[in-house]
Amino acid sequence: MSWSGLKKASSRFGTQMSMKLGQVERTDDSAFRSESERFKQLQTNSNALQKEAKAYLDAVRNVSASSTRIGTTIDMFFGSDSGEQAISANAYKRAVEELEGDIARTIDTPYRATVLEPIGKFCAHLPEVANAISKREKKLLDYDAARSKARKLGEKDDAIKLRAAEQEEEQAREIFQALDGQLREELPQLLDLRIPYLDPSFECMVRLQAHFATDGYEKLGGVQRYFADGVRDEYASGALDAQVEGALQEMRELSICGLSA
Repeated sequence: MSWSGLKKASSRFGTQMSMKLGQVERTDDSAFRSESERFKQLQTNSNALQKEAKAYLDAVRNVSASSTRIGTTIDMFFGSDSGEQAISANAYKRAVEELEGDIARTIDTPYRATVLEPIGKFCAHLPEVANAISKREKKLLDYDAARSKARKLGEKDDAIKLRAAEQEEEQAREIFQALDGQLREELPQLLDLRIPYLDPSFECMVRLQAHFATDGYEKLGGVQRYFADGVRDEYASGALDAQVEGALQEMRELSICGLSA
């Protein structure tokens, strides 16, 4: 920070302390403060949306990559068998490989173009607005300080200092009002534009998620034809648990699986 900036920061800090002590009158800024709080919430929500939208795409990639690795391992696991299990394992491997290959074409690129990039552009503009609000707050402090100084000098018999203070007050007022007028006009517009701006991205996000789920369901649904029709009922009735326990019992009865002496 430059020496000039340091002096300004010190002066504003002094003004804030004087306000707390009641020595400097603070401008009633409650109406604008409400809009400012709405903007802060918008910025928080927008940054969270950008973070979670990216996390979703990363998660889709991770799920798909994990499924492909599982498919490769399962195929190797059953690969030496020539029965239906080997056929179904290979079908699963091919299904998840196709699903992963389709993600780059049907999910990744469109999602970036219609969701991540628009949200990123929206978020990129918000720091500029936040800086403008911060600058307005500083100029308001300057204006309040200059006004208080001119009022106090008006109580004294010093026309030269009073004239200089009044000029300083007028300059501070003009600078503040220029920023204040622009923000009061444009900040509500920005807040209202958030919905029409993000709505197309929201729609695309839902459609792409639906496509990913549907595509996965269709591809994995093709693998299910290799399984018996009653598997789901057997699971619900506990019959599959009994089959698993029976296989485990047979393993326990093998001498190599027994407890060593």
